[in-house]
Amino acid sequence: MKLHLSNVAGLNLFTAHGDGYVAVNNERYESNLILLPESIITAWTEASVATLGADDMAKLLALNTGIVLLGTGSRLRFPPAALMKPFAQAGIGLEVMDLPAACRTYNILASEGRQVAAALLFD
Repeated sequence: MKLHLSNVAGLNLFTAHGDGYVAVNNERYESNLILLPESIITAWTEASVATLGADDMAKLLALNTGIVLLGTGSRLRFPPAALMKPFAQAGIGLEVMDLPAACRTYNILASEGRQVAAALLFD
């Protein structure tokens, strides 16, 4: 699906998504990544939702954003509660959603100037 937000003030935005890929500023990615308004981290993790670990989540906490959108692939799947608890303790919002919803939500929040990260896990 093509997303129609234009690149706002040089921000990284999702421009498309589909089965097994996303496009950021029209560049295609097919593996797990973290998208921030100013950067892309492609070496985040090779884990799936089922194998996500504390070290993976610690990398997200270290981003110092106000909210992290965890895109869990083609369907919504929650990681264990123990992995999500540190976010609440740190005052960081962690929203778990499927990958398409994470892309759409990220674009809106980034365009509003919010401190947001989209951490995507591909199926």
